[in-house]
Amino acid sequence: MYTRFTPVAEAQATRRWWLVDLEGQTLGRAATQIATVLRGKHKATYTPHVDDGDFVIVINARGLHLTGRKWAQKTYYRHTGYPGGIKSITAEKLLVTFPDRIVRHAVKGMLPSGVLGRAQLRKLKIYDGPEHPHAAQKPEVLSLG
Repeated sequence: MYTRFTPVAEAQATRRWWLVDLEGQTLGRAATQIATVLRGKHKATYTPHVDDGDFVIVINARGLHLTGRKWAQKTYYRHTGYPGGIKSITAEKLLVTFPDRIVRHAVKGMLPSGVLGRAQLRKLKIYDGPEHPHAAQKPEVLSLG
């Protein structure tokens, strides 16, 4: 089995937990700050090729805000893997069924592609309501703008 080489800086990283409340927040502005914390760019020890970021808990994903007419016009696509299997859904319908996918998609686009970006995205925990199971980690509140 292949094991990824872990740089010394990543092994010595001190990870903090942050809590973000998306109630009434604009999606893009919140996603940029979440991606910054996941990458570790807010730390003085930031190195582009090292996963030195913190964990982020997002609550109230159902209460996010989009500007303009994006609720009806913004379309998310996915593919089933079968020929002709492209599926599309508007942001309005996606919020009703899977509100976490809207936030995850926005943050994923702001992270690097590849092994490093996937490792950073795994540190993002999204919940559509105000409750989360990470109280033992004692998350600190991250204020968005």
